[in-house]
Amino acid sequence: MRALTKSQAGLAVSGCVALTLAAPGLAEASNGPGRHVVQATPAWTATAHHVGAVSSGTAQHLSVVLALRDAAGAEALADAVSTPGNAQYGRYLTPAQWRARFAPTDAQVKTVRDWLTSNGFHVVETPANHRYIEVTAPASVTEKALATRLGVFTKGGRTVQAPETSVSVPDSVSSLVAGVTGLDTSAMATPLRSVPETTKQLAAAARPSSSTALPPPDPVFRNAGPCSAYYGQKKAPVPQILKDPLTYAPCGYRPGQIRGAYGLDASQSQGVDGRGVTVAIVDAYASKWIYSDAATYAKRNDPSHPLRSYQFSQNLPASYSHVDECGASGWYGEETLDVEAVHATAPGAHILYVGGESCYDTDLDQAVNTVVDNGLAQVVTNSYGETEAEGAGSYAFTHQTALQAAAQGISLLFSSGDDGDEIAASGKRQVDAPANDAKVTAVGGTSLAVTKSDGYGFEQGWGTGKSTLVNGAWSPAAPAYLYGGGGGTSRVIPQPAYQKGVVPNGIATRFGAPKRAVPDVAMLGDPSTGLLVGQSQTFPNGTIKYSEYRIGGTSLSSPLFAGVVAVADQVNGGSLGFLNPTLYKLAGTSAFRDVNHGRKVTDGVVRVDYVNGFDGSDGTVASLRTFNQTGTIWTRKGYDDVTGVGSPNGVSFLTAMARGH
Repeated sequence: MRALTKSQAGLAVSGCVALTLAAPGLAEASNGPGRHVVQATPAWTATAHHVGAVSSGTAQHLSVVLALRDAAGAEALADAVSTPGNAQYGRYLTPAQWRARFAPTDAQVKTVRDWLTSNGFHVVETPANHRYIEVTAPASVTEKALATRLGVFTKGGRTVQAPETSVSVPDSVSSLVAGVTGLDTSAMATPLRSVPETTKQLAAAARPSSSTALPPPDPVFRNAGPCSAYYGQKKAPVPQILKDPLTYAPCGYRPGQIRGAYGLDASQSQGVDGRGVTVAIVDAYASKWIYSDAATYAKRNDPSHPLRSYQFSQNLPASYSHVDECGASGWYGEETLDVEAVHATAPGAHILYVGGESCYDTDLDQAVNTVVDNGLAQVVTNSYGETEAEGAGSYAFTHQTALQAAAQGISLLFSSGDDGDEIAASGKRQVDAPANDAKVTAVGGTSLAVTKSDGYGFEQGWGTGKSTLVNGAWSPAAPAYLYGGGGGTSRVIPQPAYQKGVVPNGIATRFGAPKRAVPDVAMLGDPSTGLLVGQSQTFPNGTIKYSEYRIGGTSLSSPLFAGVVAVADQVNGGSLGFLNPTLYKLAGTSAFRDVNHGRKVTDGVVRVDYVNGFDGSDGTVASLRTFNQTGTIWTRKGYDDVTGVGSPNGVSFLTAMARGH
């Protein structure tokens, strides 16, 4: 997750604010005679260093997001087909039926296209569902047509552009345009997974490639020993400062251990393993070693469940962009984690990898739209995000996609984040987007103890406190918060009906009127009890070889849960679609394990790392990693904003989810 990728670029803010979807902070307004505002000036520009104006010839690559024909009807339908007990429950639309009812008409698209081309824009693409019109134009054309001024700023050590004034369109198209993405380049999406924390590894991983072509993999990272084959196996001879004896961190759980702990092995031994279901994974770029790596990993670590060639396919763009800015090679590890995690919990499912052209929000949104609008999968997992304040700009695009996914019976999952409620990372208590959307399932993280017999030991909320062993003592003496599963309360998204009566009032009303709480469910995310993965990496001599290491983040939680959902789909005999109404209906039942350990920090592990991230030539460093040190959010009985309604409880979860269909 983002907390673990400090060497990479931040999240993209595409600047799309919906009029018809009532995006936060912007009412339908005019910034001149006969015009309506579709994007406010980004708030961060008020305090950022202004460098100057964007050169008139600077190329702009934008998406003009079109309004749904019947936004209220789309919301109502998405709710109806997803809510147990409704007469329309499970009666999903096909992509063609969605387009016929809710997509802008050909005539409406032509109206906007004609306005764009008459103002100097070049139209690149419009998808079948007419979600957006992709265009390019010089900055001078863009500024004139959108009645704005583009400025250059420095933000977070980067030079970026953003509108200095509000963005508007003429009355003639204002009812058809929901927003414009791509004007604000202040940040780009990062893979939400753990990465090496040593200084040398971070510096090496941060070096940009010298080509616009996809670069080789990042420098190799390996976990040092000692480590445990299962939780608690090896005691650590270090000062004991927690209630439970400290043991060395697991070396990285293997697929069988994950399935055993979450109660999936019994059903999968009978062929209930996700077969017949497609799980789509969306990330930026694409590793050319991905299938070989995932197949090798399965052969070594899960030989009874090989990843066969017919189980894996890809949908990739013709070319890539922003390769250096986005740290393209860092996305290979995210892709590898996602593929191997989905296969771990659903070894019979088909996996479709869909690569975005870049890490910009616009390109990732388009990749998700490709899956949804073409009905390519029953489950979609996405392991990227940004803070809610930054993500407001892409709300119209992502929410429309989420509505269509729900209407078509596609389960859309997003990682909830890796910085708790973001106060430590951003200075403001907030949740992550798009996990905050009321029509997606936000997956939080836990710390998981797997027993010697591959059973469920316990789970705690993922919130890591860290102290380093220095001269035989822990420093600091009280472990300091490092990172943890994303959660909290939205400041802008109203509380959805399915959360009423389940989410405690103290969480829902944290900022006033009841709002959306995050996450919805949780699974293993803590890197200290993480998954062993296998990936081709670049070794010091320049060779690229397969190697294995432990990793985590809610980037692990989401694909693990996506695999569980695929198995539940198979049990159900069809797609379960948008999951949240059913998840909350089952809250408090045996379908979930309630991750309830209060605010006490009683468990942790000792992690040993190579100083250089690769071998012992520069020595090792030992650190204490506590569990459930979640900062200003915490686990409690029932729903909590660290683990949602809990973690899936094996066969009980699978059968309970299927009963309503």
